Amino acid sequence: MSDNEVTIPETMRAAVLRDPQDGLRVEVIRTPRPREGEVLIRVAACGMCHSDLHVIGGAIAFPLPAVLGHEVTGTIVDMGPGTEHFGLEVGQNVAGAFLMPCGQCDACSRGRDDLCGPFFELNRLKGQLYDGETRLFTTDGDPIAMYSMGGLAEYAVVPATSVAPVGEDMDLTKSAILGCAALTAYGAVRRGADLRYGESVAVVATGGVGTNIVQIARSLGASQVIAIDIDDDKLAPMIGYGATAVINSTTHNAREEVLRLTGGKGVDVAFEALGIPATWKVALDVLADGGRMVPIGLGAGVQEAGVEINRTVRRSQSILGSYGALTRQDLPAVIRLAEQGVLNYRDVVSREFSLEQAGDGYQKLREGKIQGRAVVNMSL
Repeated sequence: MSDNEVTIPETMRAAVLRDPQDGLRVEVIRTPRPREGEVLIRVAACGMCHSDLHVIGGAIAFPLPAVLGHEVTGTIVDMGPGTEHFGLEVGQNVAGAFLMPCGQCDACSRGRDDLCGPFFELNRLKGQLYDGETRLFTTDGDPIAMYSMGGLAEYAVVPATSVAPVGEDMDLTKSAILGCAALTAYGAVRRGADLRYGESVAVVATGGVGTNIVQIARSLGASQVIAIDIDDDKLAPMIGYGATAVINSTTHNAREEVLRLTGGKGVDVAFEALGIPATWKVALDVLADGGRMVPIGLGAGVQEAGVEINRTVRRSQSILGSYGALTRQDLPAVIRLAEQGVLNYRDVVSREFSLEQAGDGYQKLREGKIQGRAVVNMSL
């Protein structure tokens, strides 16, 4: 065996969802192998996100059985053909992004990784990669759907378009959140809002994504960053992440408080990071004339939020949906921010669970008992 060759086991452990009533169960399944344009990583950690939670609870339809988990870090142990020009190599530590552009469709050719057709049509609807097949199978050969790369497993196949190297000085476990929580936040601030220096910002819902929006907005020059939530425990760390003020919207009128803090104007940009009608309303209520509301949170199933038509029209307000980011450009940028200490990813991770504890961890997330982000640590 050469120095860069790695022994890859025939089987691995994975948290498999077969029935929402049963939740996640750890099973032994076949270890996947990469195909054209893909890499195989030995997973170090996988972040725990509300998007997974919606699938686990059956609120978002997805083929079953499935392996979820869509923000990972790990070490490349194998590379498929056609990956030579990506600057990747076996033994390299990488972060993987949830939004995995095919790199070849019309949207990807225009640089719109966030609108990649095959990602939505094949991965998000069918649990497949871009040859129309999954990479995951039971030991008997039955297919298992993949939600993104299926990161709640000891090994994961990821398109080479969707990974970027992580420096040796970084915490490989906690940096798992860079591929979704931080990437989504960066995309919302940099792409969705196109935040300008000196603008004022409100962040409604301060979970993992919201916390990173606070940090990134402040680092990109926001003059005010007002964090809004219903939980004082979640609001408490926000000043340390760069918020200039915090508001508990259950004990204070968020609109009145934001108007007071902004001299009666409201904020230039309001980010909504949970995906429920109540937080949409708060985000729109605190918006200034000519302001931009950027929703990021995904709702459970099909939900609708009310918009006051006349105010939106007369006050020239905009609603700009933001899903992820431009993976190929923005994932390396997010990693650089973390490496430089601009983005504090370590403290955002408040809990670590073993693979066997993943189901319990998601239940705590459902109950609102996770501050920031939790991760599944494969070494526990």
